[in-house]
Amino acid sequence: MSDKKNNFEYEEFVESFNPRDDETPLCGVETAIHRGDAYQKATGAQKYVADLKFPDMIYARMIRAQVVRGKIKKITVPALPKGYYFITEKDIPEGGKNCLNMIASDWKCFAAGEVRFKGETIGLLCGPNREQLFELEKQIKIEYIEEEAATTIEEGLACKGGAFVNDNNIHCQLKLEMGDNVDEIFKTAPHVFEDTIETGYQEHLYLETNGMIVTKENNKYILYGSLQCPFYVRKSTYTLLNIPIEDVVVRQISTGGAFGGKEHFPDILAGPLLVAEHKIGKPIKLIFQREEDIEYSVKRHPSKIVFKTATDDEGNILAMDSIVYYNVGGYLASSYVVLQRGCFHIMGCYKFPSARTRGYGVATNCYPSCAFRGFGAPQAIFAIETHMSHLAKHFGIEPLQYKKKYLIKQGDTTITNGKVVEEVQCPKMIEQLTEASDYYRKAKEYGYGSYKGIGIAFYNHGGAFTGNGESAIIKGRVRLTKNANGTVDIFCGQTEMGQGINTALRKIAAVTLGIPMSKVNFNAPDTSIVPDSGPTAASRSTMVPGYLIEKAAIEMKERWNSEDSFSVERQYQHPEGYPWDQATFQGYAYLGYGWGCAIVEVEVDKRTSEVHIKGVWSSHDVGNCIDKRIVHGQVNGGIAQGIGWASTELIQNINGKFKEKSMSDYIVPTSMDIPEQKVFFANSPYEWGPYGAKGMGELVFNGVGAAYIDALSRAINRDISKIPVPSEYVCDHVLHGTNSCLIEEKK
Repeated sequence: MSDKKNNFEYEEFVESFNPRDDETPLCGVETAIHRGDAYQKATGAQKYVADLKFPDMIYARMIRAQVVRGKIKKITVPALPKGYYFITEKDIPEGGKNCLNMIASDWKCFAAGEVRFKGETIGLLCGPNREQLFELEKQIKIEYIEEEAATTIEEGLACKGGAFVNDNNIHCQLKLEMGDNVDEIFKTAPHVFEDTIETGYQEHLYLETNGMIVTKENNKYILYGSLQCPFYVRKSTYTLLNIPIEDVVVRQISTGGAFGGKEHFPDILAGPLLVAEHKIGKPIKLIFQREEDIEYSVKRHPSKIVFKTATDDEGNILAMDSIVYYNVGGYLASSYVVLQRGCFHIMGCYKFPSARTRGYGVATNCYPSCAFRGFGAPQAIFAIETHMSHLAKHFGIEPLQYKKKYLIKQGDTTITNGKVVEEVQCPKMIEQLTEASDYYRKAKEYGYGSYKGIGIAFYNHGGAFTGNGESAIIKGRVRLTKNANGTVDIFCGQTEMGQGINTALRKIAAVTLGIPMSKVNFNAPDTSIVPDSGPTAASRSTMVPGYLIEKAAIEMKERWNSEDSFSVERQYQHPEGYPWDQATFQGYAYLGYGWGCAIVEVEVDKRTSEVHIKGVWSSHDVGNCIDKRIVHGQVNGGIAQGIGWASTELIQNINGKFKEKSMSDYIVPTSMDIPEQKVFFANSPYEWGPYGAKGMGELVFNGVGAAYIDALSRAINRDISKIPVPSEYVCDHVLHGTNSCLIEEKK
């Protein structure tokens, strides 16, 4: 292997692991240590929302719309037993607003008159016995005037049944362009190819379903939740009761996974619970069952991306035009940010002479889509990687050789007309992975149609919020407090949800201060105690709050011996010289990208069409690893999740209703489906990250799906333009697929 220092395989990782007792100062942030929450979670001792009980607590069950689109004509509620209540929008107090304040304030807490999608919350049924709630639910009768629904991107654009968002069913849109005039280039180009790439829904399938409890303490409403972003929940719900925002306190409880599915979605639980507590005056618990969680929760946005690419006779790209459509669903939620990410990443790791993209968030009568690991970037990166592979095949060029010509470099211009600030490590990744996988020999030997294939994809992810959003919008703050006994408390709003942030942030502080990990405390955030450091999302928790913790710790160390107890606070400041215009989306979208490359090898069973994954190799630039064990786990998990998105994880929305509703029919890859992964790094330290670290939680998902599809397409000699592709779809491609999805315009 070349450059042993930057290569990182499992064997090397095991040797570097040091199971410390937390009493010895660490020699560096990369050293792998035991996670602080590992023992309790492994033994089952960890407490989750479902485990919490309060005196006189009752339970809740959501009553949801069962039509896809329509008007609520009449609600008939039976005579409820003593101690049972049915809460609706009529119970919102005077001055309160029936809306949840996400990116926009369009999502209603309770459906009032209009139903936009199946599963929209109509009311909350509350009482002391959960079994009785199920029986009472059956007796509530809701009459609707059903209306024609639009459930696909095409139907939304056609305003089927009439527009219900603006006058065109477009929630949000944007346009970006760089280089020379694209239209003029297309007029004279020898060839213009059109290629349509589609991606489907994906279920988060976190280990713990959604859950929340509301109670009241000292005249404040307290929400205990399985959630990512406590301050989001507070902001989203306080206007329901027309009270000061500080009167809603959100306390995160140990959260069993999220992947973005608990970023905005906890608002949907918190809002009705707040109104119910205001009305009833008792603690109330709401816990989703697994099937309920799958059927009635947000998913990854389905996408349809249409490329038009102008080339010369040799296949050299002259200009690329694209239209990005995301199926947003009934309400906006986080979709404008998701659409922006998609458009900002539409060129992937490539630089073209000229490019243009237009993005549209399409309103449909489907359950709203929301954030999911990568939030918008994976759809765009899958599309551009697949399109590049299609072009390479058409011109008879090996895909890696074709893609290498266009790899972006430091100083190159991006689609937002900013520059790439850092050195791009893709060439080094190519060297690492082609050698480890024997790519060149296999690509030549397997060719197309041998039922064996090896594929490659490049990908990136902009760390943290776009442009100057961290300083202008988020304004994240952290606080460190030294106590008289020599311990240090970290106060920030970042949440541990399985990704290891509790360990990473404590380690940054401990290493900087030169004290043992056991001396640093970081508890689950409480919005009444910690400063708002911004959401646990966007691959920012280590990169931004972690950097602030490092800077605060540096000052604390300077004052350590002169003061027994004191606090240091830091707020994020955007580096000078990298302008961004949020109104036009022009300038430096990201100062630090994570970069990645993945190779996947497959073999297809000729009789059953089953796809067997024979090897997975990946390399990433994550700046520097804060903890090698945590990073290695993120890589393994992200790649498994990305392969699942492209292969088996089929969830179909049929006329506004999800067909797959359980873990028996929504198929995720298991350890039997994915072989041991070979993991490498080609790290380029990030100037404004703690110890050079960049964001990496989403990066590791972004591109492996495209590598898998590239390998599968070569194996069966059929272009694949839509995912997921389970085995039955593979069979269909072999029997009925076309050799090329590219359509050349006739001149």
